[in-house]
Amino acid sequence: MRRTFLIAIPVLFFLIAACAPAQQVAQSSTVAVSGTFEDAQNLASKGRLDKSMEVLDQLAAQAPEAAGVERLRGVIFYQREQFAKAVEAFAKAVTQDPEDRESTEMRGVSLFRLGRAAEALPFLEKAHSAVERANVDPEYVLGLCYTDLQRYDDARHAFATQYGFEPDSPEAHLLAARLFLRREFVPVAEAEARKALELNPVLPLAHQLLGEVALAKGDLPAAITELEAERKINPLNGVMYDRLGDAYLRNERFTDAQQALNRAVLLEPNATGPYILLGEAFLKLKQPIQALHYLDHAAKMDPSNYITHNLLGQAYKAVGQLAEANREFQTGVALQHNAPPPAPRK
Repeated sequence: MRRTFLIAIPVLFFLIAACAPAQQVAQSSTVAVSGTFEDAQNLASKGRLDKSMEVLDQLAAQAPEAAGVERLRGVIFYQREQFAKAVEAFAKAVTQDPEDRESTEMRGVSLFRLGRAAEALPFLEKAHSAVERANVDPEYVLGLCYTDLQRYDDARHAFATQYGFEPDSPEAHLLAARLFLRREFVPVAEAEARKALELNPVLPLAHQLLGEVALAKGDLPAAITELEAERKINPLNGVMYDRLGDAYLRNERFTDAQQALNRAVLLEPNATGPYILLGEAFLKLKQPIQALHYLDHAAKMDPSNYITHNLLGQAYKAVGQLAEANREFQTGVALQHNAPPPAPRK
């Protein structure tokens, strides 16, 4: 189970929190500036980052440099994903004001985005102790740093703080398991989920996570066992039925897959996955007309999924509509190779 991971850092929060000046901006008589720090803040808040940076660069040339300038420069560099420059700006801001916890925090975050978790950790830990839970995002990045450094207990404690869980509670173990699995730390995720169930045998979503781990490992009997256990605890969980239907389908239990996926569609009508899997199940059950119904619906929801078009090609071929089948196969191949799909059918 390969998943692409993206760090979620709310830009607006950092723009507001990081840009508030610690003191009134000093005016310099040696450098002519066409704008004030407040002007730079206003420009940045409106998304006019280039103009804001022009003002900031002029303000940075003053002696002494105005408070907050390097912090805002760092925020803009961060938004542009120029993380090395962001690190430099935040480092300078901290040199100017050692109590600037926002810049300390963002220096660590920027280092982490550069893949330098070990260097990021001291800054995130320092900001973490100063913020005292007021800002949950550094807790998350701190947890990611600990994860990359294989300090899994510390990572769990950081994640738990973000959600207000006790650090060694069942919920904390399950949360850590979910986040470890997202980053493909599969054995550690499995161990955390099992610990969560040891502490609370009826904790919702724990068996589901173990089922997903088993699916990722290709252990279909174990996946089905875990997902069926989740169904007993959490019978209105649409995602669980989607995963269970997938497991049944791979295990060639096509009728069971159909039943599970019907429930998934009812509970998660806006998710394409159950419709695609249901179409595949009906193809396996030799019911291509039914398959076309669900696959066509999935294609309308997400026209860019090549798997849907490949299955549609199989369904059209099964009902003898070869021209439509060829068209869907071509669309699937084009999408898979990032090529423009064929022109829309008339």
